[in-house]
Amino acid sequence: MREMKFAIAINASREKVWNILWQDETFREWAGLIDLGTYLVGELKEGNEVQFISGNGYGVTSFVEKLIENEYLLLKHEADTQDSGENLREKEWTGGSESYVLDEQDGVTTLTAAFDVPPEQEEYFAVHYPKALDQVKVLAER
Repeated sequence: MREMKFAIAINASREKVWNILWQDETFREWAGLIDLGTYLVGELKEGNEVQFISGNGYGVTSFVEKLIENEYLLLKHEADTQDSGENLREKEWTGGSESYVLDEQDGVTTLTAAFDVPPEQEEYFAVHYPKALDQVKVLAER
């Protein structure tokens, strides 16, 4: 896997950006631009497992390795799933990590997302992830 990294400046507090990222309704709005119908199962709490499930039932189970509310989230992907998280599938994402860093200066929050991507998915994420971050910006700046 290769790491991809994207950043965007958002005219909002990091608390507001964090809420846009992780509240169910707004999470579905921005994450759905990466993979239609994506939702989160579980509580984002350090030490917990959560699942990210797409509309087609495929997903990934991730371990919340580090969480500093409104500032930092580090996920380690443990297993690829299918059937809405009920069964294992190929290990395309297993072993990868994903992080979100929020840094606020003078009312502007820089959101940096970094994640490991299988080589065959790089082009897709290069197109779709910036669109998702643009949606986070739109939602946070409302």
